[in-house]
Amino acid sequence: MSYKIVVDSCCELPVELMKDSRFERVPLGLEVGDYQIMDDEDFDQKVFLKKVADCPSCPKSSCPSPERFMEACKGDAGHVYIVTLSSHLSGSYNSAELGAKLYREKYGDKQIHVIDSESASGGETQLALKLMELEEEGLSFDEIVKQIEAYRDSVHTYFVLDNLETLRKNGRLSGVKALVASALSIKPVMAGDKGQIVQRGQAIGINKALSKMAEMAIAEVKNPEKRRLIITHCNELSRAELVKSLILAKRKFKECIVMDTRGISSMYANDGGVIVTT
Repeated sequence: MSYKIVVDSCCELPVELMKDSRFERVPLGLEVGDYQIMDDEDFDQKVFLKKVADCPSCPKSSCPSPERFMEACKGDAGHVYIVTLSSHLSGSYNSAELGAKLYREKYGDKQIHVIDSESASGGETQLALKLMELEEEGLSFDEIVKQIEAYRDSVHTYFVLDNLETLRKNGRLSGVKALVASALSIKPVMAGDKGQIVQRGQAIGINKALSKMAEMAIAEVKNPEKRRLIITHCNELSRAELVKSLILAKRKFKECIVMDTRGISSMYANDGGVIVTT
């Protein structure tokens, strides 16, 4: 059975899959003051980060419409999977669910499964690549749905950012009781917990915070030889490579992927942010 994996644009896909017909990215909208763009193939990170730096107001995002997700369900693929941002962070999941419902009402029944990643960025990538693996193994739709939901619950997401203001001002830090003062150069180590953001630790200076994040990833991953290490960064490859070297020195993964962030992840991670998923 042919298949299609639809992801919202917070999902970073490896370059070789960006034009793969098995995948489709549905863009979210980005707004920085009067500057409005879609997070699509024309996204320019350098221009966007400068707009953010120059604008006194906080950047915002808007999720895709249900109709846009409905359109993504069209085509010959018998199995359609939609992977979205955590429903605690975005309306993308609810929009995708409604889009799948609209498709069925308008075009008839189809095997469509919408997955709340309970993560973002590389966390979504983990699910998209796992779905591709499961489909290529020839498993049934129902078995893939069962396995991908279990796999989602096993994915760990961690991140260290230079600047948490975009997350804070957009209300994405509701699960964090208190944040340390940035003036002291204390960097929080954050993580995902069932789709919400929590603080797991802190360190003085960015490199120590990255090291602490790597230690968490090393300690908490199970069966790394069967999993991917995915590291996404916002315009800071050297930090991503540092984290990669720290983790791979202690754990062997079946694959390691390092990618720069696209629009939505760049907006929330801000310049210099690093995200790790295992």
